[in-house]
Amino acid sequence: MISESALKIHWVQPDLQEERWEFFNHPAKQGWYQKHAATWEQIESGFAAGRLVQYPRAAQIGNIPVALSYHSYDEYQTYLAKAKRGYRKNYSRMEDSLQSDGVLTLKAPIVLNNAGEGLLFSGYRRLCLAWNYGMVPYVWLGSLTDNPGEVVTPHENMD
Repeated sequence: MISESALKIHWVQPDLQEERWEFFNHPAKQGWYQKHAATWEQIESGFAAGRLVQYPRAAQIGNIPVALSYHSYDEYQTYLAKAKRGYRKNYSRMEDSLQSDGVLTLKAPIVLNNAGEGLLFSGYRRLCLAWNYGMVPYVWLGSLTDNPGEVVTPHENMD
């Protein structure tokens, strides 16, 4: 038998400007930006052309490996479950709302793509919430270039 849940998350396009800190200040992501010579202007210009795609719990989306995705349960334990209380607090609020209301509308996490390599730019707690409840979340997949190339992903666009 399969247990099913009535809990749902509706994913919407995120606001890139709300995530500026991730580019300018997040220390773990600076290496990826340097490797790809990424600028904030490139991220901004390619953002609107992004799209919502499903992101099953894995180290990649389709054929794109995603750096800093922290997709395994061990990584979840390290980076969220055992994180300082302030970091967990937002996750706990989302979880409480999901359980009490049965449905949430969340801004999709952002994954950047360049030269066939991705980066979880923002939204780790939102991903974990869906993954931990057995849901396949959607992410906003953006590119640093005007031509991101073919990205093979199952169920690419949200209906």
